[in-house]
Amino acid sequence: MMKAPDLICIVGPTASGKTALAAEIAKKVSGEVVSADSMQIYRGMDIATAKPDEAEKQGVPHHMLDILEPGEEYSVKRYVEDASLCIEDIKKRGGVPIVCGGTGLYIDSLLKGRDFAKGIEDKSLRENLINRAEDEGGAKLLRELSEFDPESAARLHENDIKRIVRAIEVYSLTGKTISEHNKFSKTLPPRYTSVKIGLSFSDRAELYERINLRVDEMLKKGLIEEARRLFEAGKLKGTALQAIGYKELLRAFNGECTTDEAADKLKTETRRYAKRQITWFSRDDEIKWVIREKRDTFERIFQISMDYLNAAGIESL
Repeated sequence: MMKAPDLICIVGPTASGKTALAAEIAKKVSGEVVSADSMQIYRGMDIATAKPDEAEKQGVPHHMLDILEPGEEYSVKRYVEDASLCIEDIKKRGGVPIVCGGTGLYIDSLLKGRDFAKGIEDKSLRENLINRAEDEGGAKLLRELSEFDPESAARLHENDIKRIVRAIEVYSLTGKTISEHNKFSKTLPPRYTSVKIGLSFSDRAELYERINLRVDEMLKKGLIEEARRLFEAGKLKGTALQAIGYKELLRAFNGECTTDEAADKLKTETRRYAKRQITWFSRDDEIKWVIREKRDTFERIFQISMDYLNAAGIESL
């Protein structure tokens, strides 16, 4: 008998229908959903992040939602640790973990056996480097990094202070570059085996139309009020401020544009984000794609997905 994979992954661009498919599959295979969305982890950031409400969850347990206050920093390493705990708990209880989301880096890092240079840290050194970056500029630290780790320096921008500092920190403490640590990590066996289902569209214009309609629906649901409330409470800062939807509206709140112009900008940025997601996932040869055609029914999408899962050894109830 074929050994079933450890978990199911539902991936694809924003507004492609991942949430509904994951919930429906979960009901069919006794599954629970583990979110892989870098912004849905924040409490109160609901409408702009398209966080599923109780109706959309369809009674299926969802994990990795609302675990932080906006403004708290979060890393890929912490996501892997936290999501792994959820997955192990689901498996221990006899359920099937369904990782669902569009943050490709989170998903890749969760599945692969990377060790994230465990235990290699020095807070005082890191603070010193951050202070230097503020005083001297990221460009200077990036030049220093290029002297001993040109590979990392070549792929980083001078404004990416967090990663520049981390790369210098790792080399200072170990004598090995973070590139070397990453190469070693790639030789480790995968953390989890999986069957990956990707949702996309044969006509990109249809996806973009769905995105436009979703933004209109967000505005009807109270996106402007949600954003204003978060800004006035001083909660949107750091990583959370990068969530598409809030930063566009901030310009309107500051009188730099109208709310209609902000909404148009939000649609444009969301379409660009979807394009980047498609590019990311298209590199993964393991993904089994369900390409949606115009006027496709959800039933057809669901059935194709279940056929993939059954073929991989995941049985229906």
